[in-house]
Amino acid sequence: MANDPAETFRQEAQDLFEQLEQALLDMENRPDDMELIGTAFRALHTLKGSGAMFGFDALSSFAHQLEAAFDQLRHGTLSPSPELVSLALASMDHLRALLQGSVKSDDPQGLALADRLRAVVAPAGSGAPPPLGAPPPGDDGPRTWRIHMELPPACMTLGTNPLLLLDELRELGQCTLVPSSDKLPALDGFDPATLYLTWDVVLTTDRPRGAIEDVFIFVRDEMVLTIEQVERAGDKLLGEILAEHGDVTESAVAEALAQRPLIGQLLVESGAVSPAQVEVALAEQAHARAAEPAGVGRRAAPQESVRVSAERLDELMDRVGELVISQARLKQLAMAHDDIALKAVTEEIERLISELRDTTMGIRMVPIASLFSRFRRLVHDLSKDLGKEVELVTAGEETELDKTVIERLNDPLVHMVRNAIDHGLERPDEREAAGKPRRGRVLLSAVHSGAQVLISIQDDGHGLDASRIRARAVENGLIPADAQLPDGELYQLIFAPGFSTAHEVTSVSGRGVGMDVVKRTIESLRGTVEVDSVPGRQTVVTLRLPLTLAIIDGLLVRVGDGRYVLPLAAVEECVELSVEADARSRGRSFLNIRGDLVPFLRLREMFESPLPPAPYQKVVIVSDCDARVGLVVDEVIGDHQTVIKSLSRLHADVEAFSGATILGDGGVALILDIQHLIELGQAREEPRKAS
Repeated sequence: MANDPAETFRQEAQDLFEQLEQALLDMENRPDDMELIGTAFRALHTLKGSGAMFGFDALSSFAHQLEAAFDQLRHGTLSPSPELVSLALASMDHLRALLQGSVKSDDPQGLALADRLRAVVAPAGSGAPPPLGAPPPGDDGPRTWRIHMELPPACMTLGTNPLLLLDELRELGQCTLVPSSDKLPALDGFDPATLYLTWDVVLTTDRPRGAIEDVFIFVRDEMVLTIEQVERAGDKLLGEILAEHGDVTESAVAEALAQRPLIGQLLVESGAVSPAQVEVALAEQAHARAAEPAGVGRRAAPQESVRVSAERLDELMDRVGELVISQARLKQLAMAHDDIALKAVTEEIERLISELRDTTMGIRMVPIASLFSRFRRLVHDLSKDLGKEVELVTAGEETELDKTVIERLNDPLVHMVRNAIDHGLERPDEREAAGKPRRGRVLLSAVHSGAQVLISIQDDGHGLDASRIRARAVENGLIPADAQLPDGELYQLIFAPGFSTAHEVTSVSGRGVGMDVVKRTIESLRGTVEVDSVPGRQTVVTLRLPLTLAIIDGLLVRVGDGRYVLPLAAVEECVELSVEADARSRGRSFLNIRGDLVPFLRLREMFESPLPPAPYQKVVIVSDCDARVGLVVDEVIGDHQTVIKSLSRLHADVEAFSGATILGDGGVALILDIQHLIELGQAREEPRKAS
């Protein structure tokens, strides 16, 4: 249920887990970075406070135990170590399991982790660890602090619970709270969502001042907060405390003392202070006289964004797609009439729908960093399991992709990263013997290329063994024994179902399951997979994926009596192909485009159109990366907002088309697969170009 508070917390907790995991993985390389320790502490602090608020008591309790260790890291009483990072990662996995409800609070593994955490936070040299959450030993005993807190009036609307803040102050030590209702309005001006109360707090604790400030870490910028240390408040007279507060002058205290009755009563009667101010001072005095040491805590920051379910985004995109189709129909009707007002309204609607489309697609676009960041933990765990030293490097993390593509890419990338580490990278001693660094390198990168995004997985291992792949392919009956395939085609055989060159089956790979799933998934996203390898040096797997699966700008063309769409991002220019030039080019289909020979394909021949060619055919120059090809069409109709519809399974093997779209008149236009056409054009013309 979308509005379920518990579900909202689960979603927020997943973000906090991601922050925590990234901070922990970074700590392995930068153990002394206090900012990383602070980030981990804040994530745990929020998990603890929000978990308790939404009824996840087991999660809150366990997070409190892990938080205690990071609190000691922050204050220098505990040193960071790889063992602590590994323990924290295992504890985070247990927190995730508690959130999902897959384990209970009395789970044996969780209890064992809790025992290990208690041992970690135990003070050095002590015979037994203290209870979790107990403060580290202070240098000079407990101190008393005077705290004045005024939260912003709208804090509760933004998700801050003042009672949780006060509870966390109580956890720090012996605490006396005095609320003030001086700002409370009359009933007719009262707003239930507004906070009118302020608090004065007297706290005696072994904790340092920073622990008190941490309670307000997420609301500090919006509130009024003063923290002052109190010296021997129990020995002070009421008048002295009021004077220290600045509530009254020392001369007013002296005048009142001269009259000898109770100082508080006299100061109230004289109008020097209010009854509430006297009550605060008396509370501080009483607290200081009865104070005893004690011992931590906080609550989540208000979110500045709005969470929307993925289903609603998909529904919105569907509606925008229908709007685009209806707008194309309206445009076609308007062009058939001479009504200027109708054409003006049509153009305005087209502009608005175009902006709505771009905005909706922008909402769906997600930086690929959200995908790449998941693999740091995978590489961390795999390197330890396989006894290999591995460094994960990422590039192009700001590159954006449609959220649907991002979601479906996770499993294929997991397979390829695991294969790169298990099959590609050598063991440290083998790498040293080959003159390589002991630590292997896996590079995940993403870059825009026209209407596509290229994602590469590159490792600096021993590369692919073409002879072994060939032998295994012949053994499996994939190719005849005398087949002579170039390496590029040979490498594609690793995506065949059940294909594997591993000598033995491990817990990571070797069963031949996975790479065929990778290829099927990528092709279902209208993408392709390319493999390149340099023996002894590297292997690179490149995924070519469309930016979006929903709507693109297209160029509508006619070939014979059929209409087709070219993705506009791949179109470079259009040139004319006269009858004479067409006749001269027979036998060598090349165009001279400003000194460059560009091969071209006659689409009417490919599609076997029975109609004669138009008198003045056009050549649309399309490109993909550095490759270009010309496509000969009968007519360039114009630009067209294209709502992509997938082809049926019956047409899945038709490689020239990547999808279809509905035109304004209700007809269907096929969307041309630019990459396939470029490869086809280059393959046909390479021999002629060489001659």
